[in-house]
Amino acid sequence: MGTDAYISPLSERYASKEMQYIFSEDKKFSTWRKLWVALAETEMELGLSENGKPVITQDMIDEMKEHIYDINYDVARAREKVVRHDVMSHVYAFGKQCPKAAGIIHLGATSCYVGDNTDVIIMREGLQLVRKKVLNVINELAKFADKYKDLPTLAFTHFQPAQPTTVGKRATLWCNEFMQDLEDIDYVISTMKLLGSKGTTGTQASFLELFNGDDETIDKIDPMIAKKMGFKECVPVSGQTYSRKLDTRVLNVLAGVAASAHKMSNDIRLLQHLKEVEEPFEKNQIGSSAMAYKRNPMRSERIASLSRYIMIDALNPAITSATQWFERTLDDSANKRLSVAEGFLATDGVLDLCLNVVDGLVVYPKVIEKHLMAELPFMATENIMMDGVKEGGNRQELHERIRELSMEAGKNVKENGGDNNLLELIAADDAFPLDLETLKKSMDPKKYVGRAPRQVTKYLENVVNPVLEKNKDELGVKAEINV
Repeated sequence: MGTDAYISPLSERYASKEMQYIFSEDKKFSTWRKLWVALAETEMELGLSENGKPVITQDMIDEMKEHIYDINYDVARAREKVVRHDVMSHVYAFGKQCPKAAGIIHLGATSCYVGDNTDVIIMREGLQLVRKKVLNVINELAKFADKYKDLPTLAFTHFQPAQPTTVGKRATLWCNEFMQDLEDIDYVISTMKLLGSKGTTGTQASFLELFNGDDETIDKIDPMIAKKMGFKECVPVSGQTYSRKLDTRVLNVLAGVAASAHKMSNDIRLLQHLKEVEEPFEKNQIGSSAMAYKRNPMRSERIASLSRYIMIDALNPAITSATQWFERTLDDSANKRLSVAEGFLATDGVLDLCLNVVDGLVVYPKVIEKHLMAELPFMATENIMMDGVKEGGNRQELHERIRELSMEAGKNVKENGGDNNLLELIAADDAFPLDLETLKKSMDPKKYVGRAPRQVTKYLENVVNPVLEKNKDELGVKAEINV
């Protein structure tokens, strides 16, 4: 490939070969040809005739089927320079390869018959690949959550130290957002319908003419095409195009996946700053051009970066859908070519990065313990106060003293740069009938994580594992990281 023209980073750096093929010219134009075959077969099977003779024969169909994949791009491109119409250029090129069928290719159809139906087919296949990768991210997160379900860690609200949780419990929060995305993907896939063959303004007037006004026969066209193309049904009503609302629904699902990935990657970046976890870092990887010691979370940063692009990209089909005029306008075409394809390619790249990061995420228990123990005395004050009451102390007096001593310990940490000396202050205070050794024994982090380990177990057993078991044939995807 030349170096003197723009190359999309989505194909060069981020998206997998599998997703790139789904949005390739080969996939697009071979699908056009399959749709032309499906239309011709349907018209033949419904007995389309003229003066008592069949208009379409099996020889024509067989000839078309022979040339679905050997697309003569040079002929199509040369023709498009003359007629300035992509569909008619490919009708012409297909006809050159299929001389018997040349006169019946695209019979009764509009450009949107191949264009829109192909878009729906490609988006569904794209969602199926996204679904597979979301499932694999969920699977990796489930394994990670189970492995670390008992490891206490400092939890945060407002990014301020809060009551402890476990590393595994935190991972279930990431996992659950991807589970919601999976539900949305499944719903959208299950409700996607082909456009079918609706004609110029959605009235099927051309087919009414072809079949001499036979409504019952025309009613069979869309269901037959849908079945041939692997769909249950076509949209019940439309203008010339399928409603661009479908593009909005699809891109919103991708934006949801991006939001989940972005949230997870942000958490990982913050935890890497704290040195509690670290994303994969290869043997010869360079972290910084100026600071050789650095190990920047570049993969998590890339997840966040691409995810923002996907979330903003979802505005494109929403605006396009809102501004369509009546039965058809063409100001959607150029936008769709970019926004839909790029949304899928970017999401594919994000999910490969998520798989890579979660699969290789390194956890540093000693650092986690150090941070937790530095804050735990503050969080244990309620328990300490209750233990003091059991030993004969006055609750109100103890509450006030703990408040004052906590402020003093906080000052020692923040203003003096010292260690958290709250336990020493409590042990030295006459109001508390507790010695330092007793207080230190109460600093078992597992006492303060609540039901977190059990919550992880129940969540995985009741929610995640049944889904993974049902989709076990989809598991095992490995991340494809280009750069």
